[in-house]
Amino acid sequence: MKLISWNVNGLRACLNKGFLDFFGRADADVFCIQETKMQPDQAEVKLEGYRQYWNSAQKKGYSGTAVFTRMEPLSVRYGIGVPEHDAEGRCITLEFPDFILVTVYAPNSQRGLARLSYRMRWEDAFCDYLTGLAMQKPVVVCGDMNVAHQEIDLKNPKSNQRNAGFTEEEREKMTRLLGCGFTDTFRWLYPETVAYSWWSYLFHAREKNAGWRIDYFLVSDSLRSRVADSKILTEVKGSDHCPVELLLRGGAGSDGEREKTE
Repeated sequence: MKLISWNVNGLRACLNKGFLDFFGRADADVFCIQETKMQPDQAEVKLEGYRQYWNSAQKKGYSGTAVFTRMEPLSVRYGIGVPEHDAEGRCITLEFPDFILVTVYAPNSQRGLARLSYRMRWEDAFCDYLTGLAMQKPVVVCGDMNVAHQEIDLKNPKSNQRNAGFTEEEREKMTRLLGCGFTDTFRWLYPETVAYSWWSYLFHAREKNAGWRIDYFLVSDSLRSRVADSKILTEVKGSDHCPVELLLRGGAGSDGEREKTE
């Protein structure tokens, strides 16, 4: 099973930058996007064979998530059930027979950390939401989580210590989430690989590969034996983020240990 997640930084703009070409080539079973920046009626997105689920922000042109799936979910939920956090279209949850999929666009703490206190409340609520889901079925979490967890996950860690996305507070929240029974699939498979999923539009950052890894696929620890690969598709353009991909093999193992994929 192939799952893809991509922060498109405005789907209407990305549609003019090759989104549909990549979507067709990717041939994913489930394709999640973040930062749609649109309502569903603002553009016609024809994706034959896929069901579409949209969660748009109340504020037009802002935030938003969507999921396109070949598989019909057993249930769909929008938001995380906390009114303070559910007006910005940041989360969609789809339940499938053997796992629950959550796509998320985590709030940015913003310049000067103006929204850091809100971000901390979001992190606590989101962690509680995920751990609650995990009591029902194994969970796959994907999306732009707006944090580079470790120093290896961004080009210039020392100069970004108090910048949004790399504060001690944000990184500790990610550590806490992983400690609640989730695995960062890319870092688990590739503990020493330097790869980024976001680059600033300024200073030719992408050309210089001065980026951040802030887009993730996390899985419940019990799903680790099904992880065949976790990829960062750095060659795909169209946004300031690139897509990330998760390949799951069929049949959950019982021991949760990594299997060789060579």
